[in-house]
Amino acid sequence: MASLDPQHAAGSGTTAGTEVFAKDGVRLTVDDATATVTLANPAKRNAQSPALWRALAEAGRSLPGSVRVVLLRGEGKSFSAGLDRQAFTPEGFDGEPSFLDLARGDDAELDAVIAEYQEAFTWWRRSDLISIAAVQGHAIGAGFQLALACDLRVAAEDVQFAMRETSLGLVPDLTGTHPLVSLVGYARALEICATGRFVGAAEAERTGLANLVVPGAELDAAAQDLAAALLAAPRDAVIETKALLQGVATRSYEEQRTAERTAQARRLRDLAGLGE
Repeated sequence: MASLDPQHAAGSGTTAGTEVFAKDGVRLTVDDATATVTLANPAKRNAQSPALWRALAEAGRSLPGSVRVVLLRGEGKSFSAGLDRQAFTPEGFDGEPSFLDLARGDDAELDAVIAEYQEAFTWWRRSDLISIAAVQGHAIGAGFQLALACDLRVAAEDVQFAMRETSLGLVPDLTGTHPLVSLVGYARALEICATGRFVGAAEAERTGLANLVVPGAELDAAAQDLAAALLAAPRDAVIETKALLQGVATRSYEEQRTAERTAQARRLRDLAGLGE
């Protein structure tokens, strides 16, 4: 993967950086401690496919160690309109098994394929990174789940989130159910998924789906500003804090107190020059 001119821009409204790769509707650029992953097929509203998912997984593996914040954005009017409907045709995508072919496989084969697809959605919450989705227009199905895969979401005023899988006879299987319940609670998550209704910007901000809502013209700038704020603190302190917060769901109150003390001891020793 050859590096290009460092002044090559990732796209309108983004910071210029070195392009790491561009393939299958995904572009990755890196500018010092910030990486930008762009869904780059606006003609199809950034519809998703297995090839795109493999490219997203590769983007995660390709990040330099200097990267601390990853911005995820979609070119055009929509962040991502979800799974490309070609997946539901008998022929599917060129060189890919159709959904009908997958259904005919045994349980182990089907499980392995879905697990591979999920890899595009799992790396965004790595403990050494903070990821921000900048979401405009439609974020439907797989698009909604990709936004949910990130730690934080900045939304444009025209955003429309929807989990449409049930209307197709399917379930959300790209890691979106866990963060959705964590953000809005079980009852609201069930209602959103089972009805497939649209969630607009005001509700998204009110319920915690969006950390911030801004006019569409300000979306990229707002995401960049948030990234800059996240980079202001020392990296190790941010990593320790993220790990503490991620562990809350599986720890008791007393276990969390212990985790806080242990993490703080590491930070104090490191600041005193006594760390390992």
